[in-house]
Amino acid sequence: MFDSTNNNGEANSIPNNPESIDLRVRIGSISLRNPVLLASGTAGYAREFGSLMNWDKIGGIVPKTITVLPRKGNPPPRTVETPCGLLNSIGLDNDGIDYFISSYLPELRKINTAIIPNVAGKSLEEFGELASRLAHEPGITALELNLSCPNVSGGIDFAIDPLLAKKIVNLCTSKCSHPIIAKLTPNITDLLPIIQSVAEAGATAVSIANTFLGMAIDWRKRKPILGNQLGGLSGPAIKPIVLRMVWQMSKVSPIPIIAVGGIGTLDDVMEFLVAGASAVQIGTANFYNPSAATKIVDELPKAIQELGYSSLREVIGVGHQ
Repeated sequence: MFDSTNNNGEANSIPNNPESIDLRVRIGSISLRNPVLLASGTAGYAREFGSLMNWDKIGGIVPKTITVLPRKGNPPPRTVETPCGLLNSIGLDNDGIDYFISSYLPELRKINTAIIPNVAGKSLEEFGELASRLAHEPGITALELNLSCPNVSGGIDFAIDPLLAKKIVNLCTSKCSHPIIAKLTPNITDLLPIIQSVAEAGATAVSIANTFLGMAIDWRKRKPILGNQLGGLSGPAIKPIVLRMVWQMSKVSPIPIIAVGGIGTLDDVMEFLVAGASAVQIGTANFYNPSAATKIVDELPKAIQELGYSSLREVIGVGHQ
């Protein structure tokens, strides 16, 4: 062990061995072995990764969004590569809650990591039904409410109206004892009223943020490329904007923030932690580098040690000090 000092001038005992660094993080009542999660829609239901993922290493997985009834999603093409990013217009294609509970959830329970289902409803009542259906299912760490999908009709309406967002979270917390995470949209001028509303309704944390609404056009064919015309932009291109949002909101948010947007390297993760995020979700990077999450977890201890800390918790929001 050797001594260092933190930003308050207090002595820290820093392990000589980076492996002794404590990566555990607590987000309200949610306990994670480390802050690195896989974002919804980018890791399927875990089975899609096969042998590519060591589930014992990462903090958790947010499976693909579930709706009450099965959805076919949007017409193809559904994805378009952009410079430093990806446009997607999947449209919440999924097999519905019944199939999730009977077929996907039993397999998810077998992997050794936190399971945080992501659910989306077309109405207040559907969100309540989804929360109720999952309320007594074992093996679930928390629920993430998709209030902000930009590529379905009315998808972001729930995350731009503070009163509606509050009603949804309040209903879900009354139906379900699992901690609730509200996934918010960046397609709004001011996030704070939404965060305050969901916090008052009992949300444990917020995820900032879902994808940015965008499009691509084939000028030769003189029409949009995506079958749904519009889609959600993700990937490294959006990271500076999301980082700014997390930095600003972490100073005023009454509940913890989970950062989502363009995160694919150790440096990205450390920037978001220093900016005030309590955890991060790896999204688009899973498509071009399936080992990104585990590599980041391996590298985290040394980075924390480099800053002179003995635990990840000491890094969260240190940029504001």
